[in-house]
Amino acid sequence: MRDIDHFIEMAGNLLGRKGFTQDDDLLSPWLTDWRGRYHGAALGLASPANRQQVAALVKLCTRHSVAIVPQGGNSGMSGGATPDLSGHSIIVSLRRMNAIREIDAEGQKAVCEAGVILQTLHEAAESEGLRFPLTLGGKGTATIGGLISTNAGGTQVLRHGTMRAQVLGLEAVMADGSVLDVLTPLKKDNRGFDLKQLLIGSEGTLGIITAATLRLLPAIDGRVVALTGLSSIAAARKLLLQFEAAAADMLEGFEVIPRHCMRSVLEYEPNARAPLTSEHEWYALVELIAEPGKQEQVQRCMEDILAAALETCLIEDATIAANETQAQSIWHLRDSISAAERSIGPAMQHDISVPVARMADFVAATVPEVDAAFPGVQALAFGHLGDGNVHFHVLAPPGVTPGQWEESEGKQISKFVHDRVTRWGGSISAEHGIGQMKRDELGRLGDPTSLTIMRKIKKALDPADILNPGKLVPPEMDDRQSDQRPLASEATTP
Repeated sequence: MRDIDHFIEMAGNLLGRKGFTQDDDLLSPWLTDWRGRYHGAALGLASPANRQQVAALVKLCTRHSVAIVPQGGNSGMSGGATPDLSGHSIIVSLRRMNAIREIDAEGQKAVCEAGVILQTLHEAAESEGLRFPLTLGGKGTATIGGLISTNAGGTQVLRHGTMRAQVLGLEAVMADGSVLDVLTPLKKDNRGFDLKQLLIGSEGTLGIITAATLRLLPAIDGRVVALTGLSSIAAARKLLLQFEAAAADMLEGFEVIPRHCMRSVLEYEPNARAPLTSEHEWYALVELIAEPGKQEQVQRCMEDILAAALETCLIEDATIAANETQAQSIWHLRDSISAAERSIGPAMQHDISVPVARMADFVAATVPEVDAAFPGVQALAFGHLGDGNVHFHVLAPPGVTPGQWEESEGKQISKFVHDRVTRWGGSISAEHGIGQMKRDELGRLGDPTSLTIMRKIKKALDPADILNPGKLVPPEMDDRQSDQRPLASEATTP
C-alpha cells in the first residue's frame, strides 16, 4: 500500500465517515477562496469533532508529511485558508467543533470552540444580557477560530480594539500534536511569554486554535445611528474629531463611504434605498451606543453634534435612524460594499492602515495618484476612518479578463499602493491577514529584523512546515529584492 493511501485509511479510521471525506462535491466548495481568486487541491477534508481528534490528526499528518490547511468560515480576504495546487495537503475544518462551552454572566466571559459562528456567539451573549464587542459584515459565516487566527477587526475597533483585545485565553494544538491550554484568564500572569498572543494573528502557521475564552460586555440599552453627507474625506475627519470630543465613550463606530461605493450598493441591493435625498462625494456612518437608562441622552448628543455640523457647513445633509430597523438598513449599506463591488468585476483589494491622524490626507493624495498611474481604473477607499484603517480598492477597467488582469496590471497596482502606504508609515495589512496574497509583499516591504524573527519562530514551532505552508511567513529574500523596500522616513508630507 502506498504511504499516502495508508494515510488516507488512517485518517478515515480516526475521524470516521463524518470526519474525513474525499468526495469531490463536498470538498470542492472549500478549495476556492471567498473572492474566487485562489484555487487549490487537497487530499481530503478533515472535520474533527474535538481537540483530541485534532491532536491525533496532526500527529498523523506529521508522520506522513502531509500538510495541513486550517479553515474557518472560508470568508477570508487574503487566500490564507486555500490550499495550493499540489494536492499534497488536507483541509482541516473545525466547523463541527461549534460548542459554546460556557457563558459566565458574572465574570463576563465566554468559552467557545473554534467553529462557533460569530453571529451565534452574539445571540448567545444577548440571551444572558451581555454582548461580544466585535462584529463585521460576514458575521453569519465567520468562525471564532478564523477571527482569532487573522486577528480580525470589524466596525467596533474604534472603541473596543481588534480580536486580539477580546481574547482572554486560548486552547490550541501545536505542530507536534501537543495541546496548549491557556484558556483560564488571569489578570496578572508573569510566567514568561504570552503564548496566546503569539498565536493570535498567526493564520494557522504556528498552531491550530481549537477554543478560546473571550471577554463579554454588558448589553447596551440601545444605539443611535446616523448617516451624513459630506464634500470630502477631510470633512469626515473633522466630523470624527467633533464626535470624539463631544460623545467620548458613546462613540462606537465611524465609517466612511465614497459616492462610488454608495452607488454600487444601491444598484446591487434590490431593496436598498438611498437614506439621503441627494448624492454626496462622501458619507459618514456614525453609531453612538447608550448604557442602561441613557438612551435619551445619547439621542440628544447625536442631534446636537449634527446640528452644529450642519450650521457650520461641515456636513451637507444627515439623517438619524428613527428605530432599530432603520439603523440596520443603514448598516446594511455599509456591510454590502464588498459584495456589490465583487459583482462589478475584478478589483485589487488592500486593507491598509496609516496613522489615524493622516488617513484622510493619505486617501485624498493616493486615490488620484493611482487613477493617474493606471488609466481606466477606479480607486476608492472606504471603512474604519476612526482607527486608521480603510479598504483601498482599485477596480479594473471595463472589459478586462478576470484572473489575467489581477496577475498582470493588478500586481503592479498593489505594489504601487503598498509602496505609498509604507512611505506614509503604515501597514499593508490592517485586519485581513497576509495569507498568500500579501506574503511576498510583506517580504519586500517588512522590517528585516521582524521578518527574521518570524521565520525563526515558524522554524522552531513547526520545523516540518506542515501548518499552512506558503502562507504569512515570507521566504528568505536576496539582497536585490530587499533593496526595493521604500523607507518610511520618505513619508509624504500632507
